[in-house]
Amino acid sequence: MSILEITGQILLVPPFFESFGKRLIKSPKLYFTDSGLACHLLGLDDVRSLVRSPFRGPVFEGFVAAEIIKQQIGNGKAKELYFFRDQQGLEVDFVIPRGASRLWLVEAKASKTLRPSDAASVSKLAAATQRYDTESFVVSGSGSISRRGCAKPRSFGGERARPCHSRRRLTNLVTRAKVPA
Repeated sequence: MSILEITGQILLVPPFFESFGKRLIKSPKLYFTDSGLACHLLGLDDVRSLVRSPFRGPVFEGFVAAEIIKQQIGNGKAKELYFFRDQQGLEVDFVIPRGASRLWLVEAKASKTLRPSDAASVSKLAAATQRYDTESFVVSGSGSISRRGCAKPRSFGGERARPCHSRRRLTNLVTRAKVPA
């Protein structure tokens, strides 16, 4: 495992350890940094197979994780990417520290459309984090291979979500978007 991590084939994303008054899951998540390799190893040889696969969500989540890390490294910053999961079932895909008292909470959804429930986990965690100022994001992939830019944000009960369709747009969204929690 360590050789795969050192050579950049996989990412081990540790949990965010701030307790927020809850018992936490403490084992890291593993992602392949190359979504094409992950699809090949899963036997997903075309887009249609991926769209129908139960692995579509985890592959998209790995893609988002890899893009966040690439952007951090490209900007000369340390790799800081965590996830949050507690034993009650609350899970946020990515927690990104943005200074001493700021956090970005990012949820990755591979679905074609976003629903208000897609922002529920980041909303719950944002409400539980009293020590931090938080900004929340829901990053979504479309079901088609579209090269359009990011759609305008849609509001879901205080949370805003931006569907994103291309790697460049995803990178720009994750690193530059300011979406209030």
